[in-house]
Amino acid sequence: MREFRGKILLAEDNKNLRTILKDYLTTIRFNVDDFNNGLTALQNFAQCKYDICILDIVMPGMNGLELLQEIRKKDEEIPVIFLTVRGDKEDKIKAFQLGCDDYITKPFNIEELVLRIEAILRRTRRSKIRKSPMSATPQKFNLGDFVFDTDTHELIHPLQRRVLTKKETELLRIFCENKDKLIPREYILRQVWGTDDYATSRSMDVFLTKLRSYFHIGQTDKDIKPAIEIKNIHGTGFILKVNQP
Repeated sequence: MREFRGKILLAEDNKNLRTILKDYLTTIRFNVDDFNNGLTALQNFAQCKYDICILDIVMPGMNGLELLQEIRKKDEEIPVIFLTVRGDKEDKIKAFQLGCDDYITKPFNIEELVLRIEAILRRTRRSKIRKSPMSATPQKFNLGDFVFDTDTHELIHPLQRRVLTKKETELLRIFCENKDKLIPREYILRQVWGTDDYATSRSMDVFLTKLRSYFHIGQTDKDIKPAIEIKNIHGTGFILKVNQP
């Protein structure tokens, strides 16, 4: 018997569509667990290991956006695709901000969905195989009043100690190793996410906003330049600067 190509969590409240998707994906050798609401899907996500999640947004009990928030608390890396009738700009932005990998509006072509699933799984599997920034020797970086410990994932300041997520740690490590140097956007995307497509680019922008906020400890005037600055060089990349007081 041929091996399964991957394990999928499918959360979709439309029974007909859910059945069609599960049958088709199973036929082409995916292992699919399907659920008709977000709460049940979340309970099973905590108990099983999946390769990718396919979520509807409008579901009873817990909608897809809420479900993704909970999934990201448990797993920062698992890819997520939204299938939804809600195609307005605000929903798409919210979905990418929460960390989805793709957003497909209904009606859609099932063969296209499969191609997107395959592309995302290839990308994530390559990312696991290639040498990760996190596999390098643990280091401590001094950034003004901050100390960044890559081993413990901590960003330490006299007023606060913060534990960073894996991706936040990978991002900040790249900046620290290249302090005062221009780092191309595409380089960061490929090192941390394994691709430089639109979805991951939006995701990176969200992570960068969070990182920048961590360096505002004790600063009440937003007009004052922060001591640690991740500068956006328009259309090119980013530079980490340590500004002297």
